[in-house]
Amino acid sequence: AKALKGKLRLGVIVGDLATENDARRLQEAGLPTVQINTGSLCHLDAGMIFQALPKLPLDELDALIIENVGNLVCPADFDLGESLRVTLLSVAEGEDKPLKYPPVFHSAGAVVVAKTDLAAACGCDMERLRSNLRKIAHHARIFETSALSGEGMEAWAAYLQQACEENRQAFAPGSRG
Repeated sequence: AKALKGKLRLGVIVGDLATENDARRLQEAGLPTVQINTGSLCHLDAGMIFQALPKLPLDELDALIIENVGNLVCPADFDLGESLRVTLLSVAEGEDKPLKYPPVFHSAGAVVVAKTDLAAACGCDMERLRSNLRKIAHHARIFETSALSGEGMEAWAAYLQQACEENRQAFAPGSRG
């Protein structure tokens, strides 16, 4: 949100089993946000998104980010109508996750590896992680980031801006998108 402030107008739909903690933090950062609590469901579905959309100022947004329920198993199977699927992986989860949960990585157009500043402390072998990602998500753009230090955030923000512009052009009146 900070890296894109003044560059992209973002809105967010957040999915979690319970609490509104993520939504509250995003709202404090100035983003229009809708929280969906799924109770015991491990994913959002298109119906949930459809019900959340009227709660956002869609005409005032350049991009809508949908944070599906935070796990690496269920969300890969549910199409939410997204034009870009991004998988977020913290180094604290380990370098084996792309091999353990291939569908969510294989379906991603981009993978954001987060908390890279903690890799050594977590015992995450970054070279092995990169190798595992290349095996499973060979088509995806990979961004190594640290929100704490800011490392990689500029490249990630620039990529999102470019993806939004390409999407806007593809669906502009008179285009063939």
